[in-house]
Amino acid sequence: MKSAFDSGPPDLGKPNAKRPQRLSYSKLGMVTSAHYLATEAGNKILEEGGNAIDAAVATAFALGVCEPQASGLGGQTMAVAHFAESKINIAFDGSSRAPNRATPDSLEKSDRRRGYTATTVPSTPATLAYLVEKHGTKTLAEVLAPAIAIAEDGFVVSELFHSLSKREAKFLRKRSGGAFYLKNGRAYPLGGNLKQPVLAKTLKRLAKAGIEDFYQGRIARQIHQDMKAHGGLLQKDDLAQIPWPIERDPVSGRFANMKVVSMPPPGAGRVLLEMLQILEKSPEKLWDPDTPKGALFLAEVMRRAALDRADRPYDPNFFAQVEEKEMLSRDYAGRVAKQLQKRIQTRGETTHLSVMDRHGNAVALTQSIENVFGSCEASPELGFLYNNYMSAYEHEDISHPYYLRPNANPWASVAPTIVFKNRKPWLTIGSPGSERIVSAIMLTMLRLRHQSPFQAVDGPRLHCSVKGRVSLESSRFRDDIPELLEKRGFEVDHRDAHSFYLGCVQLVMMERGGFTGVADPRRDGSAQGPKS
Repeated sequence: MKSAFDSGPPDLGKPNAKRPQRLSYSKLGMVTSAHYLATEAGNKILEEGGNAIDAAVATAFALGVCEPQASGLGGQTMAVAHFAESKINIAFDGSSRAPNRATPDSLEKSDRRRGYTATTVPSTPATLAYLVEKHGTKTLAEVLAPAIAIAEDGFVVSELFHSLSKREAKFLRKRSGGAFYLKNGRAYPLGGNLKQPVLAKTLKRLAKAGIEDFYQGRIARQIHQDMKAHGGLLQKDDLAQIPWPIERDPVSGRFANMKVVSMPPPGAGRVLLEMLQILEKSPEKLWDPDTPKGALFLAEVMRRAALDRADRPYDPNFFAQVEEKEMLSRDYAGRVAKQLQKRIQTRGETTHLSVMDRHGNAVALTQSIENVFGSCEASPELGFLYNNYMSAYEHEDISHPYYLRPNANPWASVAPTIVFKNRKPWLTIGSPGSERIVSAIMLTMLRLRHQSPFQAVDGPRLHCSVKGRVSLESSRFRDDIPELLEKRGFEVDHRDAHSFYLGCVQLVMMERGGFTGVADPRRDGSAQGPKS
């Protein structure tokens, strides 16, 4: 079934327009992101002497402008970073928080998905400001400058943005976000220029007054007034408790003589690590997604790891209800691998960026406003979309660590990841795509063993849900693979080639004394590094 997500490689709408550079090489650092203008913003910071943190933050702010359907000031941000000088790895938990007035019985399901009541405390501004202040070399104003320029000058409406806004137009028309992202009630035309002067004004305010203004100053008052006028739960006392990110130890494990470092709970790094460790306990012939038996086995691995995460919820802010280390145990992975081998013998929106610099620092950063266009609401005075993370909580099981309660953190599926070889960062990788994130990363890592970086990112994708629904780019797989999956009890969900739905990997690899960057052709991204 064709989805509105399945737009294929982006078309900038002009026959002679220069296409985004998907593959790049530089000896001086590298940035990859899901939009070429954001990549240019981060690369500019590297060229001006900034480090990987500076470039990542500039790219992240810019993504909120030129990919507003996926992230922005109204969302949340998570990152994993390696610092070359200290040789330490840090996970930055930039979780959002439920408003103080949020309770499970306070909202209907539809009110948690769209509208002002769907919004939690935005953490992206606090997280990005913290990163650049504590670990960067540039000022907040310097890393905001490219985003401000994009908001003022506009960005070209791609096939992807056009199709997504067309799909969501019926919701945007009913909400305040439509005033910014629709033109006369319709999707912006392909190739048109979308300027955001109101957002530019907000970003300039942050550059001048500091990020605290978003939570305790004039911008905070504007958010409070907007929410109060429209029945939102988010108010000034929620914002006043600034959601600075928590520095945590990443989760880590080994795979094929490499060390893999990823996002701890509430992120999904342990799901990725469980998958990789199950594979390492299995014959390598089962690692190939392009063979029927390999595709079947990988679908089983994906489903099992997703089930384990659902069965072992863990919130690091509270006493663990279960032993969270079980999922990372190599002995456990071995037992699961044997079970799955016997089985095959017998029978929403996010963005990601990856950065490495010439000093050896590396950053993988994933941020989101949850679903495409978030809550579909935006303050007329501020120009950014509010998130809809109220839909990312458990609403029935009161013992669940992500049960909706005041100040609770939502579930997160992000897995920004850094892979090490010989104790040095070799690969920085991540993807958007909700529960499909870890599947996209895992498949790319498997393909990298025998394919070039671009081939690995471009390769056909599949994902298996907890309920056994396998989504795959079926025209790019052998035709006997969907047949086998259905025969073994899976529901097959056919997606178009280069499906937006199946993630968008951004990869930076250190090789041959330099850096190779790959931007997934499934979105509007590019790879770029300093040339001199």
